Amino acid sequence: MRPHEETCRIDGPAGAIELLVDAPELPRGIAIVAHPHPLYGGAASNKVAQTLARSFAQLDYLALRPNFRGVGDSAGAHDNGLGETDDLLAVIADAQARHGELPVALAGFSFGAYVQTRVARRLQEAGRAAQGLVLVGLATGTIAGDRHYVAEPVARDSILIHGANDDTVPLANVLAWAEPQRLPITVIPGADHFFHGQLQTIRDIVLRGWRH
Repeated sequence: MRPHEETCRIDGPAGAIELLVDAPELPRGIAIVAHPHPLYGGAASNKVAQTLARSFAQLDYLALRPNFRGVGDSAGAHDNGLGETDDLLAVIADAQARHGELPVALAGFSFGAYVQTRVARRLQEAGRAAQGLVLVGLATGTIAGDRHYVAEPVARDSILIHGANDDTVPLANVLAWAEPQRLPITVIPGADHFFHGQLQTIRDIVLRGWRH
């Protein structure tokens, strides 16, 4: 049975944060799903972000998809990942205040995946490490549009998914980031940055690979 999806708003550091919520009947954890770059059309309704949220809801996690600053009904303006990190931490704090100290999973696509590496580091530094991460099309290194990102290191059991034909974030960027950490990457043959026609493949990888 598909989890019920609804929209809500919470207070964040820059004002309201709009959330799309996929709620299973009895959540065993909280999954925060971050969408791609808001200045390039990214929003919580993005199909990859939606796929990640529904995958986690199928795993009985309360899946929360916040709209980043300036997207939808979320207040504020794009802050290059800095304020966005604070906002996701605020979403986690609010969710745990409402639902108890459930374990937290982090998932993100593209820019959202980059932000989640920052969130994971902040949680780790606070002694509240995330249960696990799923990073899809991670923005790291110099990418299309001459943007540059320095993704933080992540836990060894993180699930990394990338498209072999990604022309926004070259696969070589993610390999260079993952190699010193000895992180395996699942590469989807023929997939572009937006994983057209590959959403079910992403879902299958998450459902098979999540071991928490």
